[in-house]
Amino acid sequence: MDTLVKLVPLNRDLWGYLAIDVGIALLLLLVMKWLSGAMRDNSVAEELGVKDNFAFGISIAGGWLSLCIVLSAVVGRHIGQGYWQAVEGMLLFGGVGILLVKIGRFAHDKLVLNRVDTHAMIADRSVSIALVDAASLVASAIVLHNIMVWVDGTDMNAIIAIVTGFLVVLTMLLVMTRILEVRYAKDNQNDSFQGALRKGQLALAIEHSGNLLGTAMIVSAAKDVLIYYPSAYVSNVTGWLIVSVSLAIALHLLVLFSKKVILFGMNFRQEVDQQHNVGVAALGFTLSIGTAMIINGVLGS
Repeated sequence: MDTLVKLVPLNRDLWGYLAIDVGIALLLLLVMKWLSGAMRDNSVAEELGVKDNFAFGISIAGGWLSLCIVLSAVVGRHIGQGYWQAVEGMLLFGGVGILLVKIGRFAHDKLVLNRVDTHAMIADRSVSIALVDAASLVASAIVLHNIMVWVDGTDMNAIIAIVTGFLVVLTMLLVMTRILEVRYAKDNQNDSFQGALRKGQLALAIEHSGNLLGTAMIVSAAKDVLIYYPSAYVSNVTGWLIVSVSLAIALHLLVLFSKKVILFGMNFRQEVDQQHNVGVAALGFTLSIGTAMIINGVLGS
């Protein structure tokens, strides 16, 4: 068997750390399920199985995926530091991560899409709002995951760096959405971007979801060019702000250039905004995420 499969030798203690991390991760997920009211399995089953509310399912899936993304940055972080240290670190970082995801969702609902009643629209089966809601959650989790990977240690300096870095990036996502709203109004006779989402403009929701995810991925590349200094609070924040803004602008310009080349001769803004062309929106979704992945690969090499 050894001649067919060559396995990396694993430390026996690894299984103990694995059991601790996975067990606490599942516990944290169950706690969040209880706190969010999702423990009422009958209501969830009714929304998904009886009412066939696809929007509700998309939103729930985005929320759980975001929590798993965050917890994946915490699992295995304390291997070799002792079992009790692993328990403390997992509870601390897992709790902070989940709390920040919830804060990110609240900020998106109340500040980013401040003219949309997200919960009411999802209950009313708005797939477009559900897609943007899920994308915002996953985008926040991607950023948070990479900031957690970036910091070293489990002390208060690491917690401060995670919180401040996340808030800076969250603010940038808000500004980006406001810029997109201004662009949409300019191209569509002062029509409302959020109003179009409320009306169920699926193509716009798909494209915007790609913008959110692509921006989160490209911003996360800052961890590969910034050096973490535990007590340098100001330089950590300014570093994430400057690098994040620069990378986000670069991504926007590259995606815009790619669209002009690939869709040469087509008014792709009109196709998405006015003709609700889901195919063109899907292409924009792919270009945003794909370009971010390529840049991440270059910076991370």
